[in-house]
Amino acid sequence: MTTVTTPQRSPVSTPPDLGLPPEPPKVRSDDPPVAHIRVKLDRQLRAVLEHEPGTRAGAEPEHLHQMRVAIRRMRSVLKVSGGLGPTTDEVRAELGWLGNALGEVRDYDVLIEHLREVVAEFETTDQLAARQLVARFVAQRGKAKRRLTKVLNGGRYRTTLTMTAQLARPGEVEPVVESEVDATTEVDLVRALRKPYRKLAKAVAALPENPPDDDLHALRIHGKRLRYAGELAKPAAPDKAAKKAIKVLVKAAERLQTVLGDHQDAVVAADRVRALAADADPAIAFIAGRIVEREHLRCAVARAVWPEVVAEIDAAAEVLLSR
Repeated sequence: MTTVTTPQRSPVSTPPDLGLPPEPPKVRSDDPPVAHIRVKLDRQLRAVLEHEPGTRAGAEPEHLHQMRVAIRRMRSVLKVSGGLGPTTDEVRAELGWLGNALGEVRDYDVLIEHLREVVAEFETTDQLAARQLVARFVAQRGKAKRRLTKVLNGGRYRTTLTMTAQLARPGEVEPVVESEVDATTEVDLVRALRKPYRKLAKAVAALPENPPDDDLHALRIHGKRLRYAGELAKPAAPDKAAKKAIKVLVKAAERLQTVLGDHQDAVVAADRVRALAADADPAIAFIAGRIVEREHLRCAVARAVWPEVVAEIDAAAEVLLSR
C-alpha cells in the first residue's frame, strides 16, 4: 500500500446549517457510551469538512484519502452504536454511497503513485513507454474526478452530512434499542470488541490453505472494522491497563489492514495493467508485463506475512477480552 505524507491541515469553519458546536466536544471515560459515539461522529464529520476543499482541488491525494477514512470511521461507529435514532441505518447507507464515490478516484490515486514509483526504476530505453502507460490511467482518473465533483456539488451529499450531524448532536434524536448490541445507551464499548474480533477469527478459520484474493480482501475489511471499534472503545476504557491493551490490539489490526491492503493494491494494479495491455502497442505491453510480474511478487510477500499479524491480533485480544 502506497504511503503518502499527510497534508498540513487548515482551519475549517463549520457550516452553520450542520449545527455542530464551534469546538469539538470532549468526553471522559466514565461518560455514557452514547456520548463517546456522538463525539466520535462529530470529530469524523469535522474531518470530512476539513478535507473537502482539498478533495475538490485534487492537488494532494491525501485529502481525499483522509476524507474517505473519516467516512469509514463514521460507518463503523454507527454499526457499533446499535442505533442513535430512526435514521441510523439510512445515514450509514448514505455514507457508504459517499465512500464508494470517493473510492473510485482514491483507487486511481494509489495506482498511479505506485506505478510511477515502479517504472522509475526501469531502464531509460523503457521510460517513454512507461510514461505512456501511466498517462492512460491519469486520463481515466480525470474522468473519475469529474464524476466525484458532481457528487460533491449535489444535494444528496449535503443531505448526508446534515443527517449525520443530527445523529452527532446530543439530544437531537432519542437513541433506539435494537440491532447488533443489546442497548445503545448501555453497551460496554470495550466488551463490544468481542463481536468484530470473533468475526475476524471466524473468517480466518474458514480460509483454505491458499486463500483466494477476494477472501483476503474480505479479511482486511474485518481487520479494519476491529481497528475502528478499538479506536472507539479506547477513550471509554475503565483504566490504564485496558487502554494499553486496546492500543496493542488496534496497532495489530492496523498492521493487518496495511499488509492485506498491499496485497489488494497489488491485485488491482496487476488486473488493471493487464487489461490495459490488451489493446496497447508492443512497447507498452512489454512494460505492462514487467509491472504485472512485480505485482505478483508483492502479493507473495503479503501472503507470507499476514498469518503472523493475525497471531498478534489473537494474542492482544486474549489479553484484553479475558479481563
